[in-house]
Amino acid sequence: MSVSGTQKVTVASRATLWVEFTAFFILGPIAIAVFMPPNLLFPMLFAVMVLGLGLLHFTPGFQWRLLRSSWGGVDWRLVGVMGLLTAMTSYGVMTLYAPADLFGLFDRMPWYFFLILIPGYTLLSALPQEIVFRVLYFRRYRVILPKGNAALALNGLIFSLAHLMYWSLLVCILTFFAGIAFAWAYKVKHSLGLAVAMHAIAGCVLFLFGMGAFFYSGNVVRPF
Repeated sequence: MSVSGTQKVTVASRATLWVEFTAFFILGPIAIAVFMPPNLLFPMLFAVMVLGLGLLHFTPGFQWRLLRSSWGGVDWRLVGVMGLLTAMTSYGVMTLYAPADLFGLFDRMPWYFFLILIPGYTLLSALPQEIVFRVLYFRRYRVILPKGNAALALNGLIFSLAHLMYWSLLVCILTFFAGIAFAWAYKVKHSLGLAVAMHAIAGCVLFLFGMGAFFYSGNVVRPF
């Protein structure tokens, strides 16, 4: 039995998406972690996010104005829970592994935390990451993703892999679970705004407790 032209295109499209997905979400982060000098890690990650935004722009059927409808539904109780869990985890990690750095950034530069980190992290890091790792992931690659919770788990894995550049098992574990939480906020709760808010509060709380000691490219030590 011959395969129809439409089916052939569908198969070819799926194969193309798989190649693109693998290159962007898997091979790219691994190459950055292995080959990029530490001082270029963050600029390269930012460049990858820009590339992701470009891919989303050219995704069939996607329009930027449609994102406005996904900004609602922010449950601030969930944002608070995310902040509390992050604070508890950060305090435990810093107490065990880097007690001297606990609240280090806030102690040294409180003005930096309030005037730069909170708005800067939200707009320049949390927002573009959520558009790339949640919107791009679920919109452009929806036809090749597994169903249900498996898609959330896979999202956690690729989000964790994107942080491989820090070469820290702790960072990979934390970002795996954070990625699942952000994916759940976007996909299950249907709110990009909630995902961004949860990501922003988690990131700011991490740095408040001194977790920049683990999430800072200047501290990267490759195991080879």
